[in-house]
Amino acid sequence: MKKTIQFSLQTIALFCFFFITLASCSSKRSSKPTILVFYKTGGYYHESIPTGVKAIQDLGDKNGFDVDTTTNANKFAEDSLKKYAAIVFLSSTGEILSGNQEIAVERYMQAGGGFVGIHAATDAEYDWNWYVKMIGGSFKSHPANQEATLIINDKNHPSTDSLPATWTRTDEWYNFKNLNPDVKVLISIDEKSYQGGENGDKHPMAWYHNFDGGRVFYTELGHTNESFSEPLYLKHILGGIQYAMGDNTADYSKASSVFAPDESHFTKTDLVKGTFFEPTEISVLPNLDVLVVQRRGEIYLYNSTSKKMKQAGFLNVYWKTNAPGVNSEEGLLGVKADPDFAKNHFVYMFYSAPDSSVNRLSRFTLENDTILNSSEKVILEFYEQRDICCHTGGSIAFGPNKTLFVSTGDNTTPFDEPNQKYVSHGYAPLDDRPGHYQYDERRSSGNTNDLRGKILRISVKDDGSYEIPEGNLFPKGTDKARPEIYVMGNRNPYRISVDPKNGNLYWGEVGPDANVDSLDTRGPQGYDEVNQARKAGFFGWPFFIGNNYPYHIYDYATGKSGPAFDPAKPINNSRNNTGLTELPPAQPAFIWYPYGISTMDFPSLGAGGRTAMAGPVYYSDLYPKETRYPSYYDGKFFFNEWMRGYIKAVTMKANGDYDRMEPFMPNTKFHAAIDIEVGPDGRFYVLEYGSGWFSKNEDAGLSRIDYKK
Repeated sequence: MKKTIQFSLQTIALFCFFFITLASCSSKRSSKPTILVFYKTGGYYHESIPTGVKAIQDLGDKNGFDVDTTTNANKFAEDSLKKYAAIVFLSSTGEILSGNQEIAVERYMQAGGGFVGIHAATDAEYDWNWYVKMIGGSFKSHPANQEATLIINDKNHPSTDSLPATWTRTDEWYNFKNLNPDVKVLISIDEKSYQGGENGDKHPMAWYHNFDGGRVFYTELGHTNESFSEPLYLKHILGGIQYAMGDNTADYSKASSVFAPDESHFTKTDLVKGTFFEPTEISVLPNLDVLVVQRRGEIYLYNSTSKKMKQAGFLNVYWKTNAPGVNSEEGLLGVKADPDFAKNHFVYMFYSAPDSSVNRLSRFTLENDTILNSSEKVILEFYEQRDICCHTGGSIAFGPNKTLFVSTGDNTTPFDEPNQKYVSHGYAPLDDRPGHYQYDERRSSGNTNDLRGKILRISVKDDGSYEIPEGNLFPKGTDKARPEIYVMGNRNPYRISVDPKNGNLYWGEVGPDANVDSLDTRGPQGYDEVNQARKAGFFGWPFFIGNNYPYHIYDYATGKSGPAFDPAKPINNSRNNTGLTELPPAQPAFIWYPYGISTMDFPSLGAGGRTAMAGPVYYSDLYPKETRYPSYYDGKFFFNEWMRGYIKAVTMKANGDYDRMEPFMPNTKFHAAIDIEVGPDGRFYVLEYGSGWFSKNEDAGLSRIDYKK
């Protein structure tokens, strides 16, 4: 009998603990639900927003829910969002949330929250894939405001149960891209009833779905002030809000998205400051010493034990031209220690030879903290045109199986040729007339038989010769094609990196300067690109840029434009082309952005100057637990913007596709970061060029990013 009573008490205690635990995770909010109306705009501001805010407040007063309103993105923290039965994005446009604010929304929905998007809420957060899929699509375009006929596809929903079978009204009608096929369409528009529709017979205008644990309602309707005094429209959005509120409960035990570590845990520790004169690339050695090379030929070694730096060598390089008005970009451009450096002390450097017009990849030996020039093994070299500007590439990286990657620039002048009637104006230089050689990109980047404007991939043998690994773009023996080419169609792939686990290649592509589109005659405005190659490929330049936006054939003798190039079948018919005429299909960029805000592609990148640089892909399990970063960053790719001064962390899907990006240490100042490398300790080492071009800068330096829990 005693045992039975004891068992019953234990069971009751366990049940009570289980019930309390459930109650703490899944909780009913206050008896009167509250919603949050968010109407921040990073893009176009709709004049109907104030009218819409007042209308929703009135709906709350009449229908038993409270309404909070804000334009403050800081409201999007977990403690704030927990109290809301639903959040409403009222024509919020552009880049409106960032970093952990986005994660807070994801966790809110995963906990069973509700979301309502009204009108321009689809014209926001284009580079946050979770949001695009959640809201159901992205704005693409719209014709002028006009009357149209709506078709009610589903009347068994509180947002449509009071609407007529067809509904004729005047509004602004969106065309969409990236439509989520899993949504349940409530209202569609009859494209025959108005001008400018682009989504066909099943053009959705309002929908709902369950997404990632929460409830989502979106209506495209609501551009005009008049909408918010229209009884049928008000019933429509009221029903959507009531659906999204659900039973006003939340269960944060179901939230799975993880917040990024707070920036306060990271510290930028200066190792060297104010010493460098045009530093270009670094290599962190197994003992945490750091090799730093400068464009003019100096090689420095930072000693991690003594905290001092010494000159470890010097290469005589071509770094200056005597041609008037020309800034040479050549010199000592890249450095990387051999993967087996601890055993062989090999160091690879890419430089511009002073005695002949070639760029050269060589291997050296570092002994007693000194580069032995006598140990040089020339591995690979190729011709480059001298006394012109611009674009050198020069970055070195190792991939799986010790394959070596090296980037090369297009060696082409991007500026308008003096005393010529017809010039490039910042679009792709395609002048193949005799005597204009340096103004023809197709002779280098678009030439399968030329190593300029490429990323090369080779396997270096012990004797300094090299082999061609399997999987390059052109098999060995292909006529008019160099087998070293892994990626072609590059303009200036200045810094590259390789994922240490899957071998994916990343690079920043510094793009051309055209400020505006000339889509009917010349081509697109200029873009910088951040690129990913999971296999060998042709990445477009000088025929395409960005998302495979095509340039036009152009006759520099007459100023007449021809047809746009075809990304499925690029043709290089330049008189200066020594390679194949038909090129492989062009691959679009991974990330691309112009000088202005990339409003409908990657708005979080902002606006300003452009110089994209690729950084590492991070995996915490490769590094010691004492110094490594949190596992939150596992599999994330980091890149930095030299001109804009930021570092971004990119989350990718399992197959490598882009998913979202977030700022990394956004409140920390970086002075034109030119290289970022992960050391054997799992910490970032950052080389900063400094604020002045072609000069010694006080803010140039080497730093390390330390993490403290």
